Amino acid sequence: MPLPILATNNWYDFRDLSNFSRLILENLDKILPHGIVYVVAVLLGFVASFLIFVLPSQLIVGVYGERKLIGRIQSRYGPNRVGPFGLLQPIADAVKLMQKESLMPLRGDVIVMNIAPLIFVAPCVLLFAVIPFGPRMIIGNIPSALIYFIAVSGLPVLAAFMAGWGSDNKYSLFGAMRIVAMSISYEVPLVLALLGVVLFTGTLSLQGMVFWQRDLNIWIAFAQPLSFAIYFIAVGAELNRTPTDIAEAESEIVAGYLTEYSGMKWGLFYGMDIGYALAASAFAATVFLGGWSFFGLDKWVPPWLIIVTKTQLFYMIFIWTRGTLPRLRVDQLMAFAWKFMLPIAIANLFVLATERMMWVRAFDADLKFVWVFVPINLLFTAGVVFAWARFLGYRPENTPRKARLVNQAGGFIPLGGAKGETRP
Repeated sequence: MPLPILATNNWYDFRDLSNFSRLILENLDKILPHGIVYVVAVLLGFVASFLIFVLPSQLIVGVYGERKLIGRIQSRYGPNRVGPFGLLQPIADAVKLMQKESLMPLRGDVIVMNIAPLIFVAPCVLLFAVIPFGPRMIIGNIPSALIYFIAVSGLPVLAAFMAGWGSDNKYSLFGAMRIVAMSISYEVPLVLALLGVVLFTGTLSLQGMVFWQRDLNIWIAFAQPLSFAIYFIAVGAELNRTPTDIAEAESEIVAGYLTEYSGMKWGLFYGMDIGYALAASAFAATVFLGGWSFFGLDKWVPPWLIIVTKTQLFYMIFIWTRGTLPRLRVDQLMAFAWKFMLPIAIANLFVLATERMMWVRAFDADLKFVWVFVPINLLFTAGVVFAWARFLGYRPENTPRKARLVNQAGGFIPLGGAKGETRP
């Protein structure tokens, strides 16, 4: 598929920043030894995608914005001391972490504990190599970008287990084991959901998926709503974010695999947690929400600005769920993955494969007929979720319709009982 050329190829055309990078690389190629410019191209892409986009997003949206929004949800102010409106609080926190002493358990494995944060950071940088920020703004436009993203995103699990095992702390080891269990459990429905996207688009390239959605003026989230929902829930569990942050459940295992970490080593884990959430948001914006395209608006608005906006808005959903939903128990989380999400993911893939076969055979692969499947899949999503939940025993008619007091819910009753009630 040929790449569309934007209005001009001028380096000052900010709709396509690849023109600017091309000018730099062409001039450097004239003065540098042969082949060095390819290394410079990778470094330039790293600076543009990670240092200019990811790190500022971590500080502004991931740290300040998240704490501010969570504070508002919980009826408090959030950061409001350092700098105007508390804007400098993330910088103050980073300076504090750099100054703190990095402690080491007496019987901990020094090498493993020191290497784990580095291994945790590296994959986050690699993930953004295949995220297309525009028609020509992509570091690695490889044909199997989807498989690359899934493979690289599994590496932080190894780093987290190294951190828990090397800490010589039973709570750290419990947290690390939980991360491995969650990753195995939720990776299966996640991959099944993404297979449905591959069936419809016919490509493993993330850039190809964006072109497919742009050419049809449709988002895959509309054509495959159940795949989109499965992705959001599964990736939230793999990112270890509330309400699925059982690997760091303070009420159960202190801080999980991070219990023995302090200083900047802990800061690397915390910062990259936000980095991976941004990568998952950018991936969702690319695969399910049209990427850098927006129903023709990308002809006038810079494509990189469109996907950055979609990424930040998707990340806001993570913040919203964190501030409103309670943490699940480990048994609830595992049961939800294997008993609920896996069966409906298999059913969803079966339906999508049937639709793809009908699409090719009956409609002669006419792309416009993909709109026929939108209402069908919406009804299927609602039906299969409701039917399988009923099969597993969920009865919405038994759910309380208003908030109950603790003594009405069968919770803890203080000594002496509640007002007008005696303790047995």
